[in-house]
Amino acid sequence: MKAVVEMQFADFVTCGFNQIVNNLAKLHWRWNEKADVVVRMPTGAGSAAGPFHSQSNEAWFFHTPGLKIVYPSTPEDAKGLLAASIEDPNPVMFFEHKNLYRSIKGDVADEYYTVEIGKARTVSEGNDVTIITYGMGVHWATELMSKHSDISAEIIDLRTLLPLDTEAIYKAVRKTGKVIVLHEDCITGGIGGELVALITENCFKDLDAPVKRIGSIDTPVPFAEQLEVQFLPKQRLDEALSELMAY
Repeated sequence: MKAVVEMQFADFVTCGFNQIVNNLAKLHWRWNEKADVVVRMPTGAGSAAGPFHSQSNEAWFFHTPGLKIVYPSTPEDAKGLLAASIEDPNPVMFFEHKNLYRSIKGDVADEYYTVEIGKARTVSEGNDVTIITYGMGVHWATELMSKHSDISAEIIDLRTLLPLDTEAIYKAVRKTGKVIVLHEDCITGGIGGELVALITENCFKDLDAPVKRIGSIDTPVPFAEQLEVQFLPKQRLDEALSELMAY
């Protein structure tokens, strides 16, 4: 039976959680054993909970071979991806944005179903610009584009961060030629840097403008709500969109 573990940030600091996950990721390669473990990871800011309970930690695990990382943005995907994670014989990190618990509702089928790990979702189709994101970023992007009826945006929800659906990413990039990579994590060392590198290496001839990378400021997450708003990338997304469309 697959083990499902729920841990808060303070818990895995005290038990050397990074090393535990790293060892789980190597079980198959070292001993040909399965590591039937799902680690549910509450994550994300937006509730003025301060630096210890608002961090985005997915990039810490992104470069660990043997892991899978999923990050749903909707209730429907949360159920389907969790079921798929439990079925998967590999160790899976299942990131759950805490502010999405409180702010997003959606219909979820009663019957059992899974959402395939490693497949991105097209949230909306467009021809002017591509926004590649995940988690809360999906809702930020959707909200922004609802205010710009003159711009047609292809919004891609990655859903799985490891392995990445590079086929869907490259297809969306080549469709519009203008790209924004958006995530809540801090800019430096975030997954967005890897996405920009992949896009540049594989789709450079298809780009009509430099790729825009939008993330949070490189500081601890502030307690004060007004400062947290400035820390998060949501407000800077509109400015980036305008600059990209004017390029």
